[in-house]
Amino acid sequence: MSDDVEKQLEEIEAMFVQVAREMATEGDRVKFFGLAPATLFFADRPQHVVGHLSAKQFVEEWDKGENSFAVDPPNAVISFLEANGERPEDAIVVLKQPHLAGTTITYSVEILKGSLPAQADSVSIFIDPFGRPLSPVSVAGMHRRARRRRL
Repeated sequence: MSDDVEKQLEEIEAMFVQVAREMATEGDRVKFFGLAPATLFFADRPQHVVGHLSAKQFVEEWDKGENSFAVDPPNAVISFLEANGERPEDAIVVLKQPHLAGTTITYSVEILKGSLPAQADSVSIFIDPFGRPLSPVSVAGMHRRARRRRL
Protein backbone atom coordinates (compact mmCIF):
# COMPACT_ATOMS: atom_id res chain seq x y z
CA MET A 1 0.00 0.00 0.00
CA SER A 2 1.36 3.42 -0.84
CA ASP A 3 2.29 5.73 2.00
CA ASP A 4 -0.34 8.26 0.79
CA VAL A 5 -3.16 5.67 0.91
CA GLU A 6 -2.00 4.34 4.27
CA LYS A 7 -1.88 7.87 5.71
CA GLN A 8 -5.38 8.65 4.38
CA LEU A 9 -6.82 5.47 5.90
CA GLU A 10 -5.12 6.14 9.25
CA GLU A 11 -6.68 9.61 9.49
CA ILE A 12 -10.27 8.81 8.45
CA GLU A 13 -13.09 6.44 9.25
CA ALA A 14 -13.12 4.80 5.83
CA MET A 15 -15.82 2.54 4.54
CA PHE A 16 -14.87 0.05 1.85
CA VAL A 17 -16.79 -1.29 -1.15
CA GLN A 18 -16.05 -4.45 -3.10
CA VAL A 19 -18.03 -5.51 -6.17
CA ALA A 20 -18.26 -9.02 -7.63
CA ARG A 21 -20.04 -10.69 -10.54
CA GLU A 22 -21.59 -13.41 -8.35
CA MET A 23 -21.48 -15.13 -4.97
CA ALA A 24 -21.99 -18.58 -3.51
CA THR A 25 -22.65 -19.46 0.13
CA GLU A 26 -21.63 -22.69 1.87
CA GLY A 27 -22.23 -22.81 5.62
CA ASP A 28 -20.37 -19.89 7.18
CA ARG A 29 -18.23 -19.25 4.06
CA VAL A 30 -19.12 -16.90 1.22
CA LYS A 31 -17.20 -16.84 -2.06
CA PHE A 32 -17.36 -13.83 -4.33
CA PHE A 33 -16.45 -14.59 -7.95
CA GLY A 34 -15.35 -12.04 -10.53
CA LEU A 35 -14.19 -9.58 -7.88
CA ALA A 36 -13.33 -6.14 -9.26
CA PRO A 37 -9.58 -5.52 -9.00
CA ALA A 38 -10.04 -2.35 -6.92
CA THR A 39 -11.53 -1.95 -3.45
CA LEU A 40 -13.03 1.53 -3.12
CA PHE A 41 -12.77 3.44 0.14
CA PHE A 42 -14.53 6.63 1.13
CA ALA A 43 -15.25 8.80 4.13
CA ASP A 44 -17.12 11.99 4.86
CA ARG A 45 -15.69 12.62 8.34
CA PRO A 46 -13.54 14.29 9.42
CA GLN A 47 -12.87 15.04 5.76
CA HIS A 48 -14.26 13.97 2.39
CA VAL A 49 -11.92 11.34 0.96
CA VAL A 50 -12.35 8.85 -1.88
CA GLY A 51 -9.74 6.43 -3.13
CA HIS A 52 -9.03 2.84 -3.95
CA LEU A 53 -6.55 0.08 -3.30
CA SER A 54 -6.19 -3.29 -4.93
CA ALA A 55 -8.13 -6.23 -3.56
CA LYS A 56 -4.75 -7.83 -2.84
CA GLN A 57 -3.64 -4.81 -0.76
CA PHE A 58 -6.95 -4.88 1.13
CA VAL A 59 -6.45 -8.52 2.12
CA GLU A 60 -2.75 -8.01 2.95
CA GLU A 61 -3.66 -5.17 5.34
CA TRP A 62 -6.40 -7.20 7.08
CA ASP A 63 -4.22 -8.29 10.02
CA LYS A 64 -1.81 -5.34 10.19
CA GLY A 65 -1.70 -3.15 13.30
CA GLU A 66 -3.02 -3.40 16.81
CA ASN A 67 -6.59 -2.53 15.77
CA SER A 68 -6.72 -4.57 12.59
CA PHE A 69 -9.80 -6.19 11.08
CA ALA A 70 -8.36 -9.53 12.27
CA VAL A 71 -8.59 -8.25 15.87
CA ASP A 72 -11.87 -6.35 15.44
CA PRO A 73 -13.70 -7.82 12.40
CA PRO A 74 -15.78 -5.37 10.38
CA ASN A 75 -19.49 -5.45 9.78
CA ALA A 76 -20.63 -5.48 6.17
CA VAL A 77 -23.81 -5.29 4.16
CA ILE A 78 -23.93 -7.78 1.33
CA SER A 79 -26.28 -6.58 -1.39
CA PHE A 80 -27.21 -8.81 -4.34
CA LEU A 81 -29.72 -9.52 -7.06
CA GLU A 82 -31.78 -12.70 -6.87
CA ALA A 83 -32.22 -14.82 -9.99
CA ASN A 84 -36.03 -14.92 -9.64
CA GLY A 85 -36.25 -11.13 -9.86
CA GLU A 86 -37.70 -10.72 -6.38
CA ARG A 87 -36.45 -7.90 -4.24
CA PRO A 88 -33.71 -9.38 -2.05
CA GLU A 89 -33.22 -8.78 1.63
CA ASP A 90 -29.70 -7.49 2.13
CA ALA A 91 -27.67 -9.34 4.74
CA ILE A 92 -25.67 -7.72 7.53
CA VAL A 93 -22.66 -9.84 8.45
CA VAL A 94 -19.35 -9.80 10.28
CA LEU A 95 -16.51 -10.55 7.86
CA LYS A 96 -13.58 -12.72 8.95
CA GLN A 97 -10.59 -14.53 7.45
CA PRO A 98 -10.44 -13.23 3.88
CA HIS A 99 -8.69 -15.36 1.28
CA LEU A 100 -8.00 -14.03 -2.20
CA ALA A 101 -7.26 -16.36 -5.14
CA GLY A 102 -7.20 -14.56 -8.47
CA THR A 103 -10.56 -12.79 -8.82
CA THR A 104 -12.26 -14.85 -6.11
CA ILE A 105 -12.37 -13.70 -2.50
CA THR A 106 -13.70 -15.90 0.29
CA TYR A 107 -14.79 -14.69 3.73
CA SER A 108 -15.95 -16.52 6.80
CA VAL A 109 -19.13 -14.74 7.92
CA GLU A 110 -21.33 -14.43 10.96
CA ILE A 111 -24.82 -13.32 9.94
CA LEU A 112 -26.20 -10.54 12.14
CA LYS A 113 -29.39 -9.83 10.18
CA GLY A 114 -31.07 -11.22 7.10
CA SER A 115 -29.95 -14.27 5.18
CA LEU A 116 -27.68 -15.17 2.30
CA PRO A 117 -28.87 -17.19 -0.68
CA ALA A 118 -26.95 -20.19 -1.95
CA GLN A 119 -26.12 -18.17 -5.08
CA ALA A 120 -26.67 -14.61 -6.32
CA ASP A 121 -25.48 -12.23 -9.02
CA SER A 122 -24.34 -8.59 -9.12
CA VAL A 123 -22.96 -8.45 -5.60
CA SER A 124 -21.78 -5.41 -3.64
CA ILE A 125 -20.07 -5.64 -0.26
CA PHE A 126 -20.20 -2.48 1.87
CA ILE A 127 -17.58 -2.89 4.61
CA ASP A 128 -17.97 -0.78 7.72
CA PRO A 129 -14.95 -0.32 9.98
CA PHE A 130 -17.08 -0.09 13.12
CA GLY A 131 -16.79 -3.81 13.81
CA ARG A 132 -19.56 -3.87 16.39
CA PRO A 133 -23.30 -3.65 15.80
CA LEU A 134 -24.88 -0.30 16.67
CA SER A 135 -21.53 1.21 17.63
CA PRO A 136 -21.59 4.99 17.23
CA VAL A 137 -17.87 5.21 16.51
CA SER A 138 -15.20 2.93 15.21
CA VAL A 139 -13.15 1.29 17.93
CA ALA A 140 -10.12 1.52 15.66
CA GLY A 141 -10.83 5.21 15.11
CA MET A 142 -11.08 5.85 18.86
CA HIS A 143 -7.67 4.26 19.38
CA ARG A 144 -6.17 6.30 16.55
CA ARG A 145 -7.62 9.54 17.96
CA ALA A 146 -6.31 8.69 21.43
CA ARG A 147 -2.81 8.12 19.99
CA ARG A 148 -2.94 11.44 18.10
CA ARG A 149 -4.00 13.32 21.25
CA ARG A 150 -1.01 11.92 23.13
CA LEU A 151 1.38 13.26 20.47
